[in-house]
Amino acid sequence: MRVLEAIRDRRSIKKFNERPVTREEIEELLEAAALAPNHRLTNPWRFYVLGPEARYQYGLALGARKAKKIDDPAAAQTMRESVANEHRALPGMIAFAVVETDNPEQREEDYAATLMAIQNFSLAAMELGLGTHIKTGAIMNDPTARAAARVNDNERIVAVVNVGVPLEVPNQKSRKPAPEVTTWVP
Repeated sequence: MRVLEAIRDRRSIKKFNERPVTREEIEELLEAAALAPNHRLTNPWRFYVLGPEARYQYGLALGARKAKKIDDPAAAQTMRESVANEHRALPGMIAFAVVETDNPEQREEDYAATLMAIQNFSLAAMELGLGTHIKTGAIMNDPTARAAARVNDNERIVAVVNVGVPLEVPNQKSRKPAPEVTTWVP
């Protein structure tokens, strides 16, 4: 698969078939991730491959956050369990973290490098016939979610990436063409 084709065809996959992603496939994708550009070669990323129990615990943390919006205690418990079980059933899930630094310039560079690692991972997954769903948000800082992923105290979760063989591929969403957001500066 050509790179431009992978970029054009990449989608956020929300439904995967049941085939687990093999350790070898994940290792190959993480090797691609680790080839991302990073200023000063700091290698700031850390990869946490979550097994079924860790995925379940992470899902419980996410489900608990969603359940806070539900008044009925039984429905809230159902939400927690449902989200946890959905996460346990995922074929693969990787937490991408960045090592924190006190240097503000390096902190930004390392964060950007980790995002590029995630993009490399996602594009490499396309080549292997796999799909990804990059998840971000407030859950990344949730202490229970961090504990489920076993992220070190000096690290920040940048995103969690679900990976597997797509069950269905959604249509491309409308985006602004590059010329609409481009300024040519003389």
